[in-house]
Amino acid sequence: MTTVARLQAELGSIVSTDPAELAAMREDKSGWVAQGMPLALVRATRTEHVQAVLRIASESGVPVVPRGAGTGLAGGACGTDGSIVLSLAGMNRILEIRPEDELAVVEPGVINQDLNDALAAFGLWFAPDPASKAISSIGGNIATNAGGLLCVKYGVTREAVLALTVVLADGRLLKTGHRTVKGVTGYDLTALLTGSEGTLGVIVEATVRARAITPGEVVTLGAVFPDVAAAAAASAAVIAARVRPAVMELIDPVALRMIADYLGPDGSAGLPIDGGAFLLVQTDGAAALAEADQAAAVLRSAGGTVRQSTDPDSGERLLAIRRSAHPALAAYGEVLIEDVSVPRSRMAEMFERIAEISARTGVPIPTVAHAGDGNLHPNFVIPIDPMRLPGDPLVPEHIWAAADELFRAALALGGTLTGEHGVGVLKRRWLAEEIGDTSLELQRRIKAAFDPLGILGPETMFDA
Repeated sequence: MTTVARLQAELGSIVSTDPAELAAMREDKSGWVAQGMPLALVRATRTEHVQAVLRIASESGVPVVPRGAGTGLAGGACGTDGSIVLSLAGMNRILEIRPEDELAVVEPGVINQDLNDALAAFGLWFAPDPASKAISSIGGNIATNAGGLLCVKYGVTREAVLALTVVLADGRLLKTGHRTVKGVTGYDLTALLTGSEGTLGVIVEATVRARAITPGEVVTLGAVFPDVAAAAAASAAVIAARVRPAVMELIDPVALRMIADYLGPDGSAGLPIDGGAFLLVQTDGAAALAEADQAAAVLRSAGGTVRQSTDPDSGERLLAIRRSAHPALAAYGEVLIEDVSVPRSRMAEMFERIAEISARTGVPIPTVAHAGDGNLHPNFVIPIDPMRLPGDPLVPEHIWAAADELFRAALALGGTLTGEHGVGVLKRRWLAEEIGDTSLELQRRIKAAFDPLGILGPETMFDA
């Protein structure tokens, strides 16, 4: 009996071999399209479905690509040739909310925003806030250790994960972590699995930390600077002043001009966003107003034109300038969103390197950044080519050459290849350069311990 026949016999209608559905599984939001065609798509709705898929795949030696909402930006959830795409999107139940313990238990397909909506009734919230929280799933957030807008104050996803239930490559069930505030028994497999990009196991349940909704008002600052170096220096000065904003986002002049064109004059929130660089700062909590006043003074002394607002609608209009970055860029073509991080003190240098690479190569690189934690998103906008055939590479080699220089520049400044998107397929060729041969060998051995046959995400993270 073939692998597909075994899947259909055991799992029935949740198994699809429809060519159009399989083709859709070959890509995510990164723009990467996997070569070939997946063997089957399985839409799991229960843990037992996941166990059956991995048991059959392990016995058949067929690769499995776990997939959540498909919003990833590194190509790690793209269905590769001959693989089983295991969709967890249908496992979308919130199983438990424990207000007294400040935790929730969820299935991996729960959408980030849906969890927050449910928690709000108890005065709680889930802190990880990818810019895609309205469409991205908790399982995917955990698998990539997602970051987002609030990391500067509230940390990345790993800080919010207490326990996991994971199906291993052979179908066995593994439970890690704890529901307690403290717990240091044995190796921290929960932390190891968080950010493992589906290469060690498939998450089927997560116990996550909820926080009390921060009391007090939210104050939003929007500031325009003559250039990105001044804006980057100002963001570092805010942190140096011991102000801890909840959000601090920076947009360089190239990206800001594209956003200004996209939003039009009514979307500027009263700021001159048609030139210079833009810095957004939000403070929250009981000291929000005092911290905002302190931050505003720092920004003005650094040469910024500042607008401050305590009105939620006005603040949302300022925040919309940042949230409009991707759709504004996408209006010009396909967008390759890159993701490097450098120490905050080196961020201005990284912007200078990006500008230099762009000028020398002739490749525009509009860049936005989570300035509070030094995480930059240089973007490559690729004009849509009507002559491009299915299977042709989306990203031309001259773009990859510019990206290669950009990655090496980040490493030279003491940074990292990826702050929040993950290695996936797109960055695996640079992995050894950052972590070194010893770490690479050890990580491969960890992968082999969890997945001896190498069937989970076989093209993710490591080169063959």
